[in-house]
Amino acid sequence: MQPGGLVRAVPQPCPAPRSTLKPEPEKQKSSAETAESVGAMFWHLLTVFAATALHFSATGEASECLTDGFPLVRNVSKLPQGSFEIPGLSHTTLAGSVLHGMKEVEVWLQTLAPGARTPIHRHSCEEAFLVLKGSGTLYLTTNMHPEFPGNPHEFRIFSNSTFLVPIDDVHQVWNTNEQEDLKILVIISRPPVKVFTYDDWFMPHTAAKLLFPIFWDAVCYQTPLERDEL
Repeated sequence: MQPGGLVRAVPQPCPAPRSTLKPEPEKQKSSAETAESVGAMFWHLLTVFAATALHFSATGEASECLTDGFPLVRNVSKLPQGSFEIPGLSHTTLAGSVLHGMKEVEVWLQTLAPGARTPIHRHSCEEAFLVLKGSGTLYLTTNMHPEFPGNPHEFRIFSNSTFLVPIDDVHQVWNTNEQEDLKILVIISRPPVKVFTYDDWFMPHTAAKLLFPIFWDAVCYQTPLERDEL
């Protein structure tokens, strides 16, 4: 059973005088003051080094954590990407809340290798997808069971198709095509996104695990975590 119209094909084609007074000799700092000053500088430099090392180790290159300093026009192939502990995933944040200061939406580019899949998850955001390459399957519970997601509907997704995932609908995108990668463009509202993940479709909603900040935001996110409930 498939609710009609969820997955759609995209239509094709848019100098001052010198003073004669002798300067007063500078007051010499005590050894304690000097030690305190050197110590403060040491810890400051150590903190900066540690923060820089963290950013480089997490992304493999300079991290785009600030809205200042990155080019307006960027080459997508040179942007940071990673699998973030999801086998077969390649994720790039094209425009993000934590990374770039976006307020209303985020835009992601993701590639799933054959057999790769996202976690079963939900979020209090609307999400739109555009399939750029390949094909696969969308699993979605359109009417959420009060206690657990339940058996999902299956929808075939394909190159040049688009689909929407409503707020809090539990879903999963799976590259069920064994022959080629599945490449998708994702637009998601209300960033930064808070995700609840499930081990399976019958895991209770109350047992779902909060993932916040999401993998690719973790390096840059600095605000204390607040629990979000269903």
